[in-house]
Amino acid sequence: MSNQKPTSFRWTVCALLFFATTVNYLDRQVLSLTWKDFIAPEFHWTNSDYGNIAGIFTFVYSVSMLISGRLVDWFDTKKGYAWAIIIWSIGAILHAFTGIATSGYLTGEWFVTFAQAKENIALIENTSRVINVSVVLFIIARAVLAFGEGGNFPAAIKATAEYFPKKDRAFSTSIFNAGTTVGALASPLIIPLLAEWYGWETSFVIIGGLGFVWLGFWQFLYKKPEENPRVNQKELEYINQDVELEDLDDNGEPKKEKVKITTCLKFRQTWLFIVGKFMTDGVWWFLLFWIPAYLSSIYDIKSSDFEGQAAIFVLYAITLLSIIGGWLPTYFVDKKGMDPYQGRMRAMLIFAFFPLLILFAQPLGTYSYWFPVLLIGIGAAAHQSWSANIFSTVGDMFPKRAIATVTGIGGLAGGLGSFLINIFSGHLFDYAELTQLTFMGFRGEEAGYFIVFTFCAVAYLIAWIIMKTLVPKMETVRFD
Repeated sequence: MSNQKPTSFRWTVCALLFFATTVNYLDRQVLSLTWKDFIAPEFHWTNSDYGNIAGIFTFVYSVSMLISGRLVDWFDTKKGYAWAIIIWSIGAILHAFTGIATSGYLTGEWFVTFAQAKENIALIENTSRVINVSVVLFIIARAVLAFGEGGNFPAAIKATAEYFPKKDRAFSTSIFNAGTTVGALASPLIIPLLAEWYGWETSFVIIGGLGFVWLGFWQFLYKKPEENPRVNQKELEYINQDVELEDLDDNGEPKKEKVKITTCLKFRQTWLFIVGKFMTDGVWWFLLFWIPAYLSSIYDIKSSDFEGQAAIFVLYAITLLSIIGGWLPTYFVDKKGMDPYQGRMRAMLIFAFFPLLILFAQPLGTYSYWFPVLLIGIGAAAHQSWSANIFSTVGDMFPKRAIATVTGIGGLAGGLGSFLINIFSGHLFDYAELTQLTFMGFRGEEAGYFIVFTFCAVAYLIAWIIMKTLVPKMETVRFD
């Protein structure tokens, strides 16, 4: 046994988490890549309508993360993740039938094809009814999607804590978190073409069905490391090298009792995570939901055009640099002798400076749309690096039995921040265009985008200062 080589099944688990996160982001990107050029003309939507839909999605998503965190801790990782992806895949597919439902509600004809629904809607003279009904139906479908998707990160972070020691968690998190980038990267290459060739409805059905494919692999492969025959004793020892004593009962077994949300809220470490997520999650959601519309509105570049696909692809390709975000704190720990929290905060301070480049996106965009694409891409990469590390702070300072719950609490805070920025942005852009608002030399919708970009640029430094004030040094949470 002493000569036994450790297996490496933990990286198979990391791959599963990566693909689940990729599917997660593909599902949520379908609407952002189709609404402006395919859906809005059919239902007569404005920026405010889309902003309301996106805002409600992020609000439900945030509440779901809180609930999902509790459910994942209650059901455990395997069942919790399975239910999450079933729900969000059903929600994704439901979007496809909102046109038929709108047509049925307004005309009484329910059993029609996608094409017939379009024809029926086009004949309706009262466009305000079309807007109201379609927006409500999309909100319902979006809410189902959001409720399921809220379980992704609490389950993935808990699975990471189960299969990786603390020193490897930021790196493994950055790898599966790169699925957000890969999903966003693949989306402009796949979704607009599906929408153009087969209709926007079909793109929701095809992308939504991918979750059920992943579910088969998850059910077959995932078990806790101590119960998994694919994990040998050497790998299990490596995984459990820093198990906290307070995670074990008097018999040396992991404690089973769950930790209450109110108990978690008593600790400054929880509030560190809340502040970091509230201030910065909205930046990523804004970039994810609004950049295709930004290119279409400001530069007249549609997501189905080659230019639009290339621009969005390059933007999210830059985001793949975020994998460095998982490696950098490991460097500080191994080479500089820092503890995990100190190394993570040092890395996050570095990443907090890069979004400042977004301040130059709009001014330089007057020369070429490639300037905002490149600068926003760098800011997005910095966010993903920041995100991988802030998630890992939970595993650094909390026992495993509380990780999903604390992740859910922070997810709620991040979702609320995202809800506010999406609702605000949609109404701001319509107001700026209607009143020809002027800001820093820009007028109309361009001025509106510059205002939001300014917040995106400074949010991380503000968040880091507050977080460092709350928890100046590494403090492990111990429950009574």
